[in-house]
Amino acid sequence: MSTSVNDMLRTYPADLGGVDQEAMARCIEECIACAQACTACADACLSEGMVGDLAKCIRTDMDCADVCNATASVLSRHTGYDANITRAVLQACATVCKACADECAAHADMHEHCRVCAEACRRCEQACNELLATLR
Repeated sequence: MSTSVNDMLRTYPADLGGVDQEAMARCIEECIACAQACTACADACLSEGMVGDLAKCIRTDMDCADVCNATASVLSRHTGYDANITRAVLQACATVCKACADECAAHADMHEHCRVCAEACRRCEQACNELLATLR
């Protein structure tokens, strides 16, 4: 399936080196999807009656959304590529996605938005780890 992420990677004028373009595209897409899910989940948590009980979930959602957005941005830039920076960003993203997925999963039985968010976080964590495994 052609996506704008795939199209942009394919049209990049310079050599991307040994980067697995499929893994890169999937990771960028999962980061964007996770950021959206986390933002929506935090907002939904704020609409819940017992919002005080969800403070940690809201904070974790917001942190995860920020890190996922930053990761997608870093992965989308290739000029002057530094594999060490990419590795560090991917590791941070996988870490925050795991934490957010665990936090949201703790509320998933009571809040459907937390279940959906936890699933998005797990997919993003997996995509980050898969891309990390391909980097030299």
